[in-house]
Amino acid sequence: MSQIQEVAYLQIPLQTIKLATNDFSQQNFIGQGGFGRVYKGELPHPNSEVVAVKRLDRIHGQGQTEFIKEIVTLASYKHDNIVSIIGFCDEDGEKVLVYKYEVNGSLDNHLANPDLTWEQRLRICIDAARGLKYLHDDVGVGHRLIHRDIKSGNILLDEDWKAKISDFGLCKVGPRNEQFSFLVTLAAGTYGYIDPQYMQTGVLTKESDVYSYGIVLFEVLCGRLAMIASYSDHRTFLHHLVKRHLSDRKLHEICFANLNGHIVGIFRVTFRK
Repeated sequence: MSQIQEVAYLQIPLQTIKLATNDFSQQNFIGQGGFGRVYKGELPHPNSEVVAVKRLDRIHGQGQTEFIKEIVTLASYKHDNIVSIIGFCDEDGEKVLVYKYEVNGSLDNHLANPDLTWEQRLRICIDAARGLKYLHDDVGVGHRLIHRDIKSGNILLDEDWKAKISDFGLCKVGPRNEQFSFLVTLAAGTYGYIDPQYMQTGVLTKESDVYSYGIVLFEVLCGRLAMIASYSDHRTFLHHLVKRHLSDRKLHEICFANLNGHIVGIFRVTFRK
């Protein structure tokens, strides 16, 4: 049985998806991802449910392999801190992924949110860490999943601000009992988050994900994205900025202004480690 046949029960007719999103109308548009546009929709009865519908770009979207990989991965592995897939559509040239709708969107849109408290930020980081641990250590006896694109834009937040890791099109499965979980010749991921060692050597380990997660931690602490292209100096990349301020013992100077006074010193020291 092919992989796509294994998940055939998740197929949703294109007509149903068009009905749910008002034919992918601009009014239903909620975001632009790396591989396509995302729409909010409501599946019709009897499965009435609010969903997020990712319509993959026909030219720059995921390939068939990545498309099927994401479906199979999310159908196979369930965790409170992993996004839930509702279904998919591969019809008339359209490739569509349907997820449970997470009310508060992605973490990257809340990094500079003054109403997001330090306690909430910590809980979000812990949730994401739990999801990552599940992928690395708990998905099976002899293997692990390496996400390869951990970033704030791929961490979704539900109505209670619980974090859920999303976007599994680039993930790799590797053995848990070897020094290197997977070996690839070309690094993949998002610039600003990719582990430099992985980029240089092509050797992928779970630590590659951990590095990317560390960048997310500093995004949360500093209230800004890992890369801001409008800067033309050392501020462009957050990891450069953090290294500079850590070496000068001035990390507090780049913490999100709304958090200063709320972060207990020991937490800041632990966070940077």
